[in-house]
Amino acid sequence: MRVSKPQGSPERNASLLTLYQSVRDATARLGAPLSDADATVQSMPDASPAKWHLAHTTWFFETMVLEQNLPGYRVFDRAFNFLFNSYYESIGARQPRPRRGMLTRPSLETVHAYRDHVDRAMASLMQDDLPPAVADLIELGCNHEQQHQELMLTDILHLFAQNPLRPAYKDPGPIAVAKTDSSPPRYRRFDGGVVEVGHDGQGFAFDCEGPRHRALVEPYELADRLVTNAEWMAFMADGGYRTPLLWLSAGWATAQSEGWTAPLYWEERDGAYWSMTLRGAQPVDPAAPVCHVSYFEADAFATWAGRRLPSEFEWEHAAEGEPSHGNFVDSGRLRPAPAQAGQPGLRQIYGDVWEWTRSAFAPYPRFHAEEGAVGEYNGKFMCGQFVLRGGSCATPANHMRATYRNFFPPDARWQFSGLRLAGDA
Repeated sequence: MRVSKPQGSPERNASLLTLYQSVRDATARLGAPLSDADATVQSMPDASPAKWHLAHTTWFFETMVLEQNLPGYRVFDRAFNFLFNSYYESIGARQPRPRRGMLTRPSLETVHAYRDHVDRAMASLMQDDLPPAVADLIELGCNHEQQHQELMLTDILHLFAQNPLRPAYKDPGPIAVAKTDSSPPRYRRFDGGVVEVGHDGQGFAFDCEGPRHRALVEPYELADRLVTNAEWMAFMADGGYRTPLLWLSAGWATAQSEGWTAPLYWEERDGAYWSMTLRGAQPVDPAAPVCHVSYFEADAFATWAGRRLPSEFEWEHAAEGEPSHGNFVDSGRLRPAPAQAGQPGLRQIYGDVWEWTRSAFAPYPRFHAEEGAVGEYNGKFMCGQFVLRGGSCATPANHMRATYRNFFPPDARWQFSGLRLAGDA
């Protein structure tokens, strides 16, 4: 974690309090449409109940910040340290991840009371000047909660997709996009060379985004938009899911064992494809970016298309200087949008879907995990994961930057993940 101001200041305290309140309010709004039953059920081991997300993000502030730094702080419930710890081995035992849905108690009402209790204590703590290390922890906690905001939405979508009623998280009314462009992608050439990548230390970043360093990038091309549903349908019609030569060995084995024949949530109705979305079941929009595909599927599609996935350094090099606006959760659309005509540069480079890269999630040169429990945040996962870039329609807009490295196992599909094609120049 890196922050722009090396010492505490009244200005930083005030901005941190504003950030904290806005993040906590945003989480509450995301959870507002859910019943206690909606918020308790766990649809698969990789997903967590919304109630658990609401409590875990609160547990982070209580355990990491308040217990050590607010004199006289009263822990809300000692049992919550077991219930809502995620993976922090150094903090102690915890409820197994696949069994988080067994937590019918505490109730959703009690979890809301827990959030209120911690919010009041945090407001009290932030009335005084904060030591830089404490301010850093709070800023980390806010960004951690923003990650869980996106996870709440992806996990709710997976849960609702298991319900035969196909309930909508939000009103399914259409949201138009002006000047949709369905023309073939154009490829933008980049000369490459020895480029600097990674976070430069100005403003917040997670530890895995640095240190900034030099990387050799060969000349390459990058598509100016994301791969669309129409293009994915062509891949399917051409036997993409039936042709082993397109697939990595592990990917082919996974696709066969899991019975993959289309992106997650797709189903065929009367000769047309529909997909489950946060706004209920909707016809698949051919012009919109394909979504909910794994790294294995993305790599197979790229091979079929005669292209490849970009490396994370190619992606970052291309994205630097591009405006960081896009279809984020703030738009309210809650699903990917088609590329628009007349936009310069790399369209959809931010928002819509997380873009798989061909890069394994590994430490940068001179990377060292933080000391203490926060050192378990990213470094322990640098094995068996692939990097995604750019954010999605479920990501908060102010959470994104060119250096941000998301990561998931190559078979993960329930996230808002898609792809952009690259090639050698």
